[in-house]
Amino acid sequence: MSQDYYELLGCSRTSSADDLKKAYRKLAMQHHPDRNDGDKDAEKKFKELNHAYDVLKDPEKRAAYDRYGAAAFEGGAGPGGPGGFQGGQGFDFGSVFGDIFEDMFGGGGRGRPGGRGDMRGQDLRFNLEITLEQAYGGTDATVRVPSSVSCETCNGSGAEAGSKPHQCPTCKGHGRLRAQQGFFTVERACHTCHGAGQIIDKPCKVCAGQGRVRRDKTLKVNIPAGVEDGTRIRLTGEGEAGTRGGPAGDLYVFLSVRRHALFEREGADVHCKVPLSMVQATLGGGIEVPTLDAKFARINIPAGAQSGHQFRLRGKGMPIVRSSQRGDMYIEIMVETPVNLTAKQKELLKEFDKAGKTSPESEGFFTKVKEMFGG
Repeated sequence: MSQDYYELLGCSRTSSADDLKKAYRKLAMQHHPDRNDGDKDAEKKFKELNHAYDVLKDPEKRAAYDRYGAAAFEGGAGPGGPGGFQGGQGFDFGSVFGDIFEDMFGGGGRGRPGGRGDMRGQDLRFNLEITLEQAYGGTDATVRVPSSVSCETCNGSGAEAGSKPHQCPTCKGHGRLRAQQGFFTVERACHTCHGAGQIIDKPCKVCAGQGRVRRDKTLKVNIPAGVEDGTRIRLTGEGEAGTRGGPAGDLYVFLSVRRHALFEREGADVHCKVPLSMVQATLGGGIEVPTLDAKFARINIPAGAQSGHQFRLRGKGMPIVRSSQRGDMYIEIMVETPVNLTAKQKELLKEFDKAGKTSPESEGFFTKVKEMFGG
């Protein structure tokens, strides 16, 4: 390969490892043989890209290339050499695409068969409903989670007392087997140890060799003041126990805030609609309204207040998580129309209406209607 490896990937010698990886992924997908069936040039380009990236992704190889160029790898793993690309044989595509798979699946995966018998336990999810008052003040909740814990009999090893797992003779402890299938190298879980990399001759009778047993866990969850609907709380290591002494997964508690009968939340602000009688709205005066801290706040209603009028109570809204700030509370009044009137009440209202003009908005509206239609 005579072309400069950096130029081949479209990068410079000062490019970071992440930049090299991004450039390689883009070009490898573009020139992959599966996307260019029968195109020998694309196949050749693809192999050159793989070799260039295989050198540059390794810090030691990259340093050697920067100093000596391609001559540093003559007779090595370059094209035409041992492990090279002659006839498309001997090339390990599983290794070449390892970085891509790590990006896509999280660097080896969690709980996925690998080269160890101890595998990480699964993450768990628990849905917890709380009240708006609990979200306002914060609380400690106790949850009971169906889970698995490390087996106390074998201390999580999966083997009976006095024995221990030994290396799988088929995969040599890797948990994976590779086989060449034409153009590709295919990797599968070892059929002997089922991907564990180890074999237990005398499995623990309590956990059947798993190193863990099913058991509910009771945990205390600290819920900070100000949490919102959909908040996720992570409890590290409180998920399922790993197999054969592997690390435990995490527990994720998802919060949902129950709908309140009086208050409606909007971010850190709280809204409350308060009904007023026609007389209260007409004459005005002071009223007390509830707040989320189980107290009352007094507001003064001006005479002639209309429905939809809002009053702002600063700092009476929700606390903001990990902050000393708080939202506000908005009181919106709703003027009620009297219902189920007696005959006397109806008569009084008619006399009241005849006594003078008291509804400027409606009178102004109908005056404009008359003008619009010429009287």
